[in-house]
Amino acid sequence: MSKFALYNGYLLDGTQNMTPQKGLAVLVENGKIRSVVADTAIPKGFPKIDLEGQYLLPGLINLHVHLAGSGKPKKKQTDPIKAVKLVTANAWTKKLGMALVAGYARQQLRSGVTTIRTVGGILDFDSRLRDAINAGKAVGPRILAGNMAVSVPGGHMAGSLAHVAHTPEEAADFVSQIASTGADLIKLMVTGGVLDAVRQGEPGVLKMEPALIKAACDRAHALGLKVAAHVESPEGVRAALENGVDTIEHGAMPDESTLALFRETGASLVTTISPALSYALFDTSVSHATPMQKYNGKIVMDGIVGCAKACLSAGIPVGLGTDTACPYVTQYDTWRELVYFRRFCGVTATQALYTATLGNAKIAGIEKETGSIEAGKSADFVVCRDNPLNDLTTLREPSIVFFRGKKIAPRQSRIREVDQELDNYL
Repeated sequence: MSKFALYNGYLLDGTQNMTPQKGLAVLVENGKIRSVVADTAIPKGFPKIDLEGQYLLPGLINLHVHLAGSGKPKKKQTDPIKAVKLVTANAWTKKLGMALVAGYARQQLRSGVTTIRTVGGILDFDSRLRDAINAGKAVGPRILAGNMAVSVPGGHMAGSLAHVAHTPEEAADFVSQIASTGADLIKLMVTGGVLDAVRQGEPGVLKMEPALIKAACDRAHALGLKVAAHVESPEGVRAALENGVDTIEHGAMPDESTLALFRETGASLVTTISPALSYALFDTSVSHATPMQKYNGKIVMDGIVGCAKACLSAGIPVGLGTDTACPYVTQYDTWRELVYFRRFCGVTATQALYTATLGNAKIAGIEKETGSIEAGKSADFVVCRDNPLNDLTTLREPSIVFFRGKKIAPRQSRIREVDQELDNYL
């Protein structure tokens, strides 16, 4: 339908102090919210969709997604460079790879995520899928595409989802190359991570020297693109902020000088508890992590949670992402990140939901387009049977999803072993 009215539900508008509002109808026309009116004031010509007392809220936004994987855990770690070479070997394998990426994007949408920001992908698959969705040729969420990232020799995702820069000039050139593929942002791999750490107690080692960070950020900003950085150590956070990065992805325990840098630069934090949880808290017989990976995973998780708490206390913008495709982080479980944010960072359910909607939209620079239920914005909605402000787990099974005014069936095939393990941490 080109226009319709959603009524007889409870409205959660996505704003910071949202409360359930009854007696309101949301008028949708040509994929956008025309207005919010009283249930009794629905104009003629707007077919009514009865929400039957359910809860209507903005579609969720996931700021940290890799579309090239399911998140299904494996007993043995695969070689990402070989995997990407296989997918990009020829036209047929690329077509298959694109189909897989498109399928994972549909999972995001069906789970109630109407916007994703990808931060490291295969070639230009993400922006091509974005364009196909925007043209109505594919079904999926709004995509802010990062495409390939920039790393350094021996750096995170080097040679798989990231170009390898040896000099500042080469880093800047790679930024221009990524921009030419239609990317919406640039991703830098500033530090290592849990899986590529070589010593116990030293995850997140600084890999990208400050001169390379600055050269990449300067070029990206000159092209009108923001920069997100994979960072998992205090040293990496400082280097990233001092040299122009706009969002710190993951994070690490900050001191007062680091918090001052956040404020001075206007940078934001994107918290990702989901990927660290299995390494830090699961028994190694379940996670298949080595003892060193478990030890380092705990350091990284404590740093991510500590950074989020410190930034929240200091009034620094904090967003949420899941780092999907990591082990035990599926394309349909964004709702779990909200639960972890509340459990480990001590926020309210209202704050968690705000962060995953309008708060994330502000960090991504799309708050005029989506993130809240207001006139003029895209008709991106999730309908839940129960009040998520009372229980965030109700987001697990939305009854309806709308994206740009189109109704999406929220059917989903789940990975049973993932649910069994992760449900212990709700």
